[in-house]
Amino acid sequence: MNSFKIVNNTLFLSGELVQSTVPNLLSQIEPMLKKEHPVMIDIAQVSKMDSSGVALLDEIQAQLQTQSGITMLSGVPENLKPMLETFTSLKLKSSHPPLKDGFLVALGGACYTGFSNLKEALVLAADIYFWSFVGLVRHKGQRKGSLYQQGVLLGVNALPIVALLSFIIGFILALQSAVQLRNFGANVFIADLLAVTMVREMGPMLTAIIVAGRSGSAIASEIATMQVTEEIDALKMMAINPIRYVIVPKFHAISLVMPVLVAFSILVGELGGALVALSYLDLSIDVFVNRTIEIITLKDLIVSFGKSTFFAWVIVIIGSYFGFQVKGGAEGVGKATTASVVASIFAVIVFDAVFSLLYL
Repeated sequence: MNSFKIVNNTLFLSGELVQSTVPNLLSQIEPMLKKEHPVMIDIAQVSKMDSSGVALLDEIQAQLQTQSGITMLSGVPENLKPMLETFTSLKLKSSHPPLKDGFLVALGGACYTGFSNLKEALVLAADIYFWSFVGLVRHKGQRKGSLYQQGVLLGVNALPIVALLSFIIGFILALQSAVQLRNFGANVFIADLLAVTMVREMGPMLTAIIVAGRSGSAIASEIATMQVTEEIDALKMMAINPIRYVIVPKFHAISLVMPVLVAFSILVGELGGALVALSYLDLSIDVFVNRTIEIITLKDLIVSFGKSTFFAWVIVIIGSYFGFQVKGGAEGVGKATTASVVASIFAVIVFDAVFSLLYL
């Protein structure tokens, strides 16, 4: 039989403090604790106790500590001391939730992290450029035939998707422009508009976005997988530079195939536009071709192929950076690949805007 009483600021408990009796006992004690605030708990008459009883004592002591500021436990029988010391939670250090950073602290942390990441990316880019230029004259540390293999993977295999999307983009641009030009009797200018758009903007940017999504993700996932499976560490243990062995062939290959892909994209886009010009605007093929050749200057071609090569370098550097930064297993590889694609496409669009401002 359990019982309790409060005498001279002391709460006396007796009986068994076990799982079957604790809920009923707690419901009876709580109303009394709201009226009286004892500073001591005597359990000398407690004959049996389990972890539920220890939890009851901890709860009572916590309430009394809040109310009176002090509480003590006395009369603990010797046979109950091991149980009390094992299961009590009062000796555990309370974990305080971390304070939420203020706006300025969060802003400073974001800036510091951003500058640190930028520094690491610039160091990696410097290594890639250095070993890429060294690799033009010294092929030591590179796999035989890697340039050809990467050229096929990054360039030849990308031709179908580049051709399809370029044809559709050229067709859509010409179709939307033709509707307006036809109203003003300026049908012939469809060739000028399409040529300038495809050569200076849509060709390089569209190709770069496709390559970033297709080849940039492949570069990031390959390097991230090698990082997770410790192949990068194995290369270092064999005194093989991972950048020279893995990244330099990709850098050389994409530098060669990117201008070719852009030229192919421009030609296919022009074919899509020519289809609209010949069928909808009743232009002859001679007029379309002559206007296209007349409007395109050498500067346009240099800018187009120049920035396409720059886009290719950005894609390789970003894919390599996120690949080397991966942590964890398969989930980390997926996150690195996704972040690489997003960052590459964002960088391509931003740099294209910069080029457009510089070379108007």
